[in-house]
Amino acid sequence: MGLIIFLVVVVLIVLYFVAIYNGLVTSRNSYKNAFAQIDVQLTRRHDLIPNLVETAKGYLAHERGTLEAVVQARNAAVNGLAGAKANPGDPAAMQQLASSENALTQTLGHLFALQEAYPDLKANQTMMQLSEELTSTENRVAFARQAYNDSVLTYNNKREVFPSSFVANSFGFAAAEPLKIEDPAVREVPKVSFS
Repeated sequence: MGLIIFLVVVVLIVLYFVAIYNGLVTSRNSYKNAFAQIDVQLTRRHDLIPNLVETAKGYLAHERGTLEAVVQARNAAVNGLAGAKANPGDPAAMQQLASSENALTQTLGHLFALQEAYPDLKANQTMMQLSEELTSTENRVAFARQAYNDSVLTYNNKREVFPSSFVANSFGFAAAEPLKIEDPAVREVPKVSFS
């Protein structure tokens, strides 16, 4: 009788740890799925920028440096996204992505500031449409980033509490890094004005 009770207790403990393991896997998959939504929106953002630069190029011939800076920042952001996509949640990859996206947002801000000085560019229908699409995409990125960060928080909380921390450390569940934008000025969506 004592052996049966012992075996039942062991089976219950094993099942408990299996449930913890499965919960950690589910949470990890959840934040990776949430990152996939960021990937979709950032890819869309990156795809809009060459058209934006091409449209602006005809009007901003004397501002070649700004246009080149936007293209370089876009290329760095594409590379940052590729690194983060390969390993979502990795601290170095997420910090590189945040840094490259911050730089891209800043250079786009310079481009939109220049747009104010060129009324013909500001009135260009293609430029207006691309600006609206970019603003809409920025909003989608913000929502996707929030969903990702919420999923990362849930995952990290699960892996840090006892006894989940024991299972997480035993099976190599590393902490995930949220996507942070450090500079509050960078958080602002590019402002588009048509007046």
